[in-house]
Amino acid sequence: MGNGPAPFSDIGKKAKDLLTKDYNFDQKFTFALLGNAGLGLTATGVKMDEVFIGDINTQYKSGKTTVDVKVDTNSNVSTTVSFNEFVPGAKTSFSFKMPDQKSGKLDVQYLHHHAAITTSIGLTPTPLLELSAAIGNKEVSIGGEIGFDSASACITKYNTGIGYNKQDFSASLILADKGQTLRASYIHVVNPTNGATVAAELVHRFNTYGNSFCIGSSHSVDPLTLLKTRFSNNGKVSVLCQHEWRPKSLITLSAEYDSKVYRTPTKLGLALALKP
Repeated sequence: MGNGPAPFSDIGKKAKDLLTKDYNFDQKFTFALLGNAGLGLTATGVKMDEVFIGDINTQYKSGKTTVDVKVDTNSNVSTTVSFNEFVPGAKTSFSFKMPDQKSGKLDVQYLHHHAAITTSIGLTPTPLLELSAAIGNKEVSIGGEIGFDSASACITKYNTGIGYNKQDFSASLILADKGQTLRASYIHVVNPTNGATVAAELVHRFNTYGNSFCIGSSHSVDPLTLLKTRFSNNGKVSVLCQHEWRPKSLITLSAEYDSKVYRTPTKLGLALALKP
């Protein structure tokens, strides 16, 4: 399946990850413990507006089956059971939350040499249905997604897009928000030696005739340190530095400055991920 198209949700994902991933302007802490028997434990916490929000996630893997159980600070329990290659090329997952009895959902993803199909259906008498599909190959893919609420008989979303991927660059064009937003993104690896990469995203909104853009870069200062920068048309400048101070353990410091609001202090964020 490596030569087939990626799922529709992956179109434009490389540029989006460079521009947004790991940027965090709140105090965040993550601790992960991975066992040799397939059992893993992850605890995540973040302080927002003087309130501590977090969750504990337990994962168990056995063969092609994975079970995830997450408990948050509001005592909500989320469980996901995934089956990989239940049939050739397919991945199936079943999830639900307690005490919400209407949260059950079944997801099925099928990857083929020329197509990638993902479906999601809520396990209720009037379910929410979602379907996405992409056709093409490893380099060029075109696809779309649609959501339908059977309770109100309304279409909740419909998006379409095209992606073009090469070894050193990737470009995408997505028509989103029910045809109200056009997103164009591009990412290019400038120097494979140090991973120097640049990315840009341009957004046009047809309902307001407004345009916005965001540009960013990423490169490795040394084998253990990653530096990222981001600039948006709204005047916000962001910088991120991530250091792997021990194997699989990361400390990430990010900062954001709004050049259009002089009296606003710079936002700082610290994230720590520990994996023994």
